[in-house]
Order: sequence, then C-alpha cells, then structure tokens
Amino acid sequence: MEYKLILGIMGTVGGVIATYIGGWDTALQALIIFMAIDYITGLIVAGVFKTSTKTDSGALESRAGFKGLLRKGGILLVVVVACQVDVLIGTNLARDAVVIAFCINEALSIIENMGLMGVPIPDVLTKAIDVLKNQNGDTVEAIVTKQKAVAEDEEAVKASAGKDKE
Repeated sequence: MEYKLILGIMGTVGGVIATYIGGWDTALQALIIFMAIDYITGLIVAGVFKTSTKTDSGALESRAGFKGLLRKGGILLVVVVACQVDVLIGTNLARDAVVIAFCINEALSIIENMGLMGVPIPDVLTKAIDVLKNQNGDTVEAIVTKQKAVAEDEEAVKASAGKDKE
C-alpha cells in the first residue's frame, strides 16, 4: 500500500512540474537527457580521471557536485520562467528558445567532459552544435521573421507548381 501511495505522490508531483515547465515534449526530454549525461560525465571526469576544472585538485568533491545539481535545478527554473512569459504573450517562442539554448550549453559541457576523458569528438557533432548555436543566437524577432519567410517561400513554390501544371 505504501508503495502505491509513493508512486501516486511522485506521479502527481511530476505532473505538476511538467505543467509548469510547459509540458513534456522532445525538447524538454532532450534537455533532461543532456543534463543527466553532463552530470554523469562530470562525475566520471572528477572521480575517475581526476581532471575536473570545477575543483582545485581536479578530483571529486561533494561541494562541486552539489553546486552542479543546484545549477541543473536553476536551469529548470529558468525554463519555468520562460514558459510563464510565453503564457503571458501567447506564444511558445521563449520556452523553446531557452530549452534549445540550455541544450546547446549542456552539449558543449558534455563535449568538454569527453575531451577531458580523452574521447575524440566527431566533426559532425561539433558542426551540428555550431548550427544550433547560430540558430539560437538569433533574436526571437529574427526567428519569427525567418519562419515567416520560409512559409512564404513554400507558398510561392506551391503557387508556381500550380502554374506549371496549367
């Protein structure tokens, strides 16, 4: 009985958190996965390789690990704030931009950790992150303008395809 109660409480808390964070979608899933991988690779860098840049000795320290967890919590709080901004202005742009920005940040940190472990990083991955960085560096207005331009281009292509058939 206690087991079911605990599961029920965890489900309720998870549902409330998911609501405030804008729902569970692939972007949020990617962010959570990146955050977990970053934390785990950070533990490996400090605990096994003792090459962490977060501590003076490079070794594992509970204080640095705790600060890392607090940072991850802070990231999620910023996503909540962005989600609430979207609620106020009636869009999904702020939340999505914030989640993508944090995904990029986490991916860069993972790559840094892998480098500290001596793991080679394929060029295709670094190029993909550069593309995401460049896209996310745009202002929300620039992103909306680009999206409108793409939609207009698609409409123009459809219109010209219709004329070609005549």
